This record gives sequence, structure tokens and C-alpha cells, in this order.
Amino acid sequence: MNDEQLLRYSRQIMLPAFDVAGQQALLNATVLIIGAGGLGCPAAMYLAAAGVGKLILVDDDQVELSNLQRQILHQESDIGRDKVISARDSLRSLNSDIEVETHTIRLTEDNLQSILHSVDDSGNENTAIDLVIDACDNFSTRFMINRACIAAGLPLVSGAAIRMEGQVAVFDTRHAQSPCYQCLYQEGDDEQMSCARNGVMSPLVGLIGSYQALEAIKVLAGVGKSLCGRLQLFDGMTSQWRELKLSRDPACPACANRPVSGQNL
Repeated sequence: MNDEQLLRYSRQIMLPAFDVAGQQALLNATVLIIGAGGLGCPAAMYLAAAGVGKLILVDDDQVELSNLQRQILHQESDIGRDKVISARDSLRSLNSDIEVETHTIRLTEDNLQSILHSVDDSGNENTAIDLVIDACDNFSTRFMINRACIAAGLPLVSGAAIRMEGQVAVFDTRHAQSPCYQCLYQEGDDEQMSCARNGVMSPLVGLIGSYQALEAIKVLAGVGKSLCGRLQLFDGMTSQWRELKLSRDPACPACANRPVSGQNL
């Protein structure tokens, strides 16, 4: 770590639990962010600002006027551009030291595996991914991401926001007792829940996306206690948080036979 980095990240390095070792862990880390919209924008922004060395952004959409109410990496001048390209340019403007890889694709089982294990759009071999942030907006993609993270042994930070409600959880199936996303939700759950259909309050996605970034930093740096095994729910109308303890489902079709390291929560 050079002198400029020591100064840039000094406010988090001075935290006793974090220190230089925590910052170095972030600088060495690669995070895959799926979705460059309402949740992905604040999550990516704070991870970039905190010094995560490489971000991989996946989204197949282009910036629209209605996105600007909540997707804070995009500007009016970005309307019509690919969201991942717009987000990449904003993130590099914030922190020129980080690397940002982009994929303008609709996620499938095959191309997700390519991102996790193969090459980027330029044919370069990927650095090993350390953590995945699910910032997408539909259940089928969330189940796909969940399965891929179980198979790859990657921690998954999941977030969702709709209307005035949000939630955050960490699913880290490297731990023997950790549930996975499908232990909590079953395939076939309501696909009609989306911001386009139901609306969302703009600061809410900032709150949840920022929380996802915080949990990612804690997992990457090995500090504090992550939300693994817990689900945080926020009601924006009453400004109240509540927490649910999550248990692993031994009959879960996604993770019942998963390999684990044997670590406890």
C-alpha cells in the first residue's frame, strides 16, 4: 500500500478492527455485482470508494429517464447508454485506482459460469471472485445466482427494495449452518414484484444498497459479525428495523448436498 492509499483510506484504516490488514484485503478483492440499478449503484459506489480492487458489473439494460430518480451513478447525459458502461465511468471518476470490468448481458446459467470461472469480454482471464452482490430485481435470477454461489463456494450478499420496504441478508454456504437464498424463498414466488410495477422510494434503495456494501466489506475484511443466518427487514413508513433468524433447510433443493468447510456461524 502506497502513501496516497494510506491517506485516501485513512478514515477506515484508523478503525481498530479494520486497520491496514483490512484495507489490504479490500485492495486485493474482486466483487461481482449483478445489477447496475437502484441497489447496484450505491453498493458499487461505496465499494469503489472504500478501495475494493476490482468490481465486475453485469446488467443488460440501458439508462432511461425513469432510472435517474434512484440510480445515482447515472446522469441525464447517460440516457441511452449501457448501464454498466455509465456506471463504470462514474466509478472510475470516483476512484481511478480500481479496476471495473463490465458485461452488458442478460444473465444465464452459462454466461454466469463464464464470468465466475472463465474470461471477460476482452478475453482476459478473470481474477478469482471473492464475493457476489445480488442487486437484481427478479426471483428467477436470484435463484440462479444462489445456485452458482453455492457451487463456487462464494459468499452472497442479497438485497431487495420495493415500495417503502427493504431487506438485506448474507448467505455464506462455506459455513456449515448457513442457509442459502432458497432455504428462505421457494422458486415460483411472486415474479410480479418489481419497481416498475409497484414503485419504490429513491432513498430506500440507497439505504439497502449501502447496507449491502457494508456487509460485503465486513465479509471481505473479516471484521465484525456479518448477517449470515439473519435477515434484516426495514419498513420505511415506520422507520423500523426487524430481524429474522434464518435456519438451513435440510431438504433445500439448492443446498442440501452442498460441500462446506465445516465452519460454524
